Amino acid sequence: MDKLKCPSFFKCRGKEKVTASSENFHVGENDENQDRGNWSKKSDYLLSMVGYAVGLGNVWRFPYLTYNNGGGAFLIPYAIMLALAGLPLFFLECSLGQFASLSPVSIWRILPLFQGVGITMVLISIFVTIYYNVIIAYSLYYMFASFQSELPWKNCSSWADQNCSRSPIVIHCNVSTNTGEIIRVNRSWVYNNSLTCINGSEAYQPGQLPSEQYWNKVALQRSSGMDETGVIVWYLALCLLLAWLIVGAALFKGIKSSGKVVYFTAIFPYVVLLILLIRGATLEGASKGISYYIGAQSNFTKLREAEVWKDAATQIFYSLSVAWGGLVALSSYNKFNNNCFSDAIVVCLTNCLTSVFAGFAIFSILGHMAHISGKEVSQVVKSGFDLAFIAYPEALAQLPGGPFWSILFFFMLLTLGLDSQFASIETITTTIQDLFPKLMKKMRVPITLGCCLVLFLLGLVCVTQAGIYWVHLIDHFCAGWGILIAAILEIIGIIWIYGGNRFIEDIEMMIGAKRWIFWLWWRACWFVITPLLLIAILIWSLVKFHRPDYAQIPYPDWGVALGWCMIIFCIIWIPIMAIVKIIQAEGSIFQRFVSCCRPASNWGPYLERHRGERYKDMVDPKKETDHEIPTVSGSRKPE
Repeated sequence: MDKLKCPSFFKCRGKEKVTASSENFHVGENDENQDRGNWSKKSDYLLSMVGYAVGLGNVWRFPYLTYNNGGGAFLIPYAIMLALAGLPLFFLECSLGQFASLSPVSIWRILPLFQGVGITMVLISIFVTIYYNVIIAYSLYYMFASFQSELPWKNCSSWADQNCSRSPIVIHCNVSTNTGEIIRVNRSWVYNNSLTCINGSEAYQPGQLPSEQYWNKVALQRSSGMDETGVIVWYLALCLLLAWLIVGAALFKGIKSSGKVVYFTAIFPYVVLLILLIRGATLEGASKGISYYIGAQSNFTKLREAEVWKDAATQIFYSLSVAWGGLVALSSYNKFNNNCFSDAIVVCLTNCLTSVFAGFAIFSILGHMAHISGKEVSQVVKSGFDLAFIAYPEALAQLPGGPFWSILFFFMLLTLGLDSQFASIETITTTIQDLFPKLMKKMRVPITLGCCLVLFLLGLVCVTQAGIYWVHLIDHFCAGWGILIAAILEIIGIIWIYGGNRFIEDIEMMIGAKRWIFWLWWRACWFVITPLLLIAILIWSLVKFHRPDYAQIPYPDWGVALGWCMIIFCIIWIPIMAIVKIIQAEGSIFQRFVSCCRPASNWGPYLERHRGERYKDMVDPKKETDHEIPTVSGSRKPE
């Protein structure tokens, strides 16, 4: 009997025929995995990974850390920590996701006892996603505010108070009264009585820059503390809505649509950084800023301080976005034989070089700002929000054509943030897809947009007048040591319990066999060096933990308690899921525990043609409900 032939606009699976415009439109006709889909091109994946890893921290945190930790000398511990901690974890997660083609939660079929680690990763990503889009909303607001002939924060306008000044302001001075008596009074009394200070008697304090007061009084309408919620700042709420609309539009077809958007959002920041560097290098005082960043001011004695090494390890860890679930999610859409090793090298090096390159663009402009204000670079350099929304806008306001440079800068921040946001939402939707595959095939667009809508509503508290306190609270608790706990358990679970040598054999099924010398370094890192480094960073973080504050305003007790509740809610699933898996297993308590430390019967390569001898008895990975619980013996159940 002749085989059934299908027209080109049909996809055939045995006797079943599915149109190219079917409900599963996120899967391409030439995809290797017809259930989940694959990246259309290798470059889609690489740019998505670069966009995910290269984020706001590369621009607003790394340059400050370099300056603060010895300048160019800081690159030594930074490179060492990349080799010892960052790259080994990055390669591990890319390999893990690609091998099984599963989400950060379902991937723990490799070790059912640790499935809660995957849930923790996804929950922390959800919390961070809520406030990360608020930062994108800030960038949108500043970009729109820059479309004026003069930047609104260039001068102290009607919104400013008497402390607004680029030069030091008088706080007390001596004045002569009508009776000839000399008294010391404050500045307000002098101005209210139209008196003049006696020369040489003034006491000064630094004024608040126009950009600082604009940030607090206009952009944020910041309240006096977290207790004073105030109203929703309507223009920030609209910017937040626009940010979520952009994210939803880019992800409505999953990786098929986001993989095309990143060609712009991942590449454009490099164009802007290059333009800013060229412009900054032509400004007077730029060389002074760059020398503070990485040149003549390098201080190698700083390398003796433990704090410098901790900062390098922490920056590498968070900059590469390991243990957030995104690397596993994005890599799960690779074809099975993709060379994930070379991908990890390329993305990690690109990320680190971008951080160094961004520092030149930032410090050249800050050097010019210090020059024209007659200050040292150390007096104008900032980090985090203060760099992005106060120091750098202040510097741009002093440039000819300031609005143009401001639009470029904030558009760059927008694209940097969007790349990371795409991957974070893809982490969430990929998790839903693996848990409810039939539902996602039918309703991918409504579910994706529904996630964006829910996260938008949850983020509204971050655009109230107390919003910045909420942003800082979530960042302080959720984006900290919770991720470190997940990373430590991840590497211990995979390397020490599942088995590092077994995991290497899994990788060789994808990229081909390698000589033993190739794996020597990775074994040393995975088995010993990386776990010890992560544990040291975790202990340091806990020892140095402090109550959060913003702008020297302490948080109320209920705010701190809420922060602890958020992070406990994220990590509590690790013991909960371990208990659930042990209860669901068979045999005595010891037998149940041992069985949960073995791979589930449906663990292995997603497609049958890739399983080979090692996974020939593997249960169909789509049959999660019936076959995920390991047997007492640890053998795979027959279908």
